[in-house]
Amino acid sequence: MYKIIGANQVEYGPITADQLRAWIAEGRVNAQTPVQAEGDTTWKPLSMFPEFAAALPATPPPAPAPMGAVTGDGRAQALSMVSGPAIGLIVAVSIGIALAVLGIIMQLFGMGMAGMSSFGNTQNAEALKMMQMMSGGLGIVIRCVGILVGFFIIYGCIKMKKLENHGLSLAVSIVAMLPCLSPCCCIGLPIGIWALVVLNKPEVKQYFS
Repeated sequence: MYKIIGANQVEYGPITADQLRAWIAEGRVNAQTPVQAEGDTTWKPLSMFPEFAAALPATPPPAPAPMGAVTGDGRAQALSMVSGPAIGLIVAVSIGIALAVLGIIMQLFGMGMAGMSSFGNTQNAEALKMMQMMSGGLGIVIRCVGILVGFFIIYGCIKMKKLENHGLSLAVSIVAMLPCLSPCCCIGLPIGIWALVVLNKPEVKQYFS
């Protein structure tokens, strides 16, 4: 004799084994239905009773994973894949911001012009002209823009590490590679390419919110 707990959390029984098999055939119970055998004090899933194994419907094998799909904990693997380029861009941009701030301080204290004078003794006129432009107010503006862009990239990389906002993650990866805009374009170019490759993988893209 057996007792069961139905889907409505109501206890039924005692019933015979034949009656329980009939309920299995009718779909009233399944492999996960809690069952208690006569003389037992514990409840176990019906699938743990070998005498009913033949009556339970066969469980179909899991479908094979699509080609290229991430198996196991897919989100954890996607987080691991974006972590490298995201951290790389944050480090590169942080270095660029620090150099931009240093450049602004040097210009404000006149050290940029002193360096430009010694540079002009040995270099051509075009290079000297470029140095003069970068040593003036325009140079400060360009560096300030670079700093703001750098913080934008860092914000996007933080989102990337959390698998949030796929479009923003793509945007900051591209911006990090742009000369005269990104404060880290030389270092950011290879890392930005790496980030774009990872972000466009289907097994990563599907986990972005």
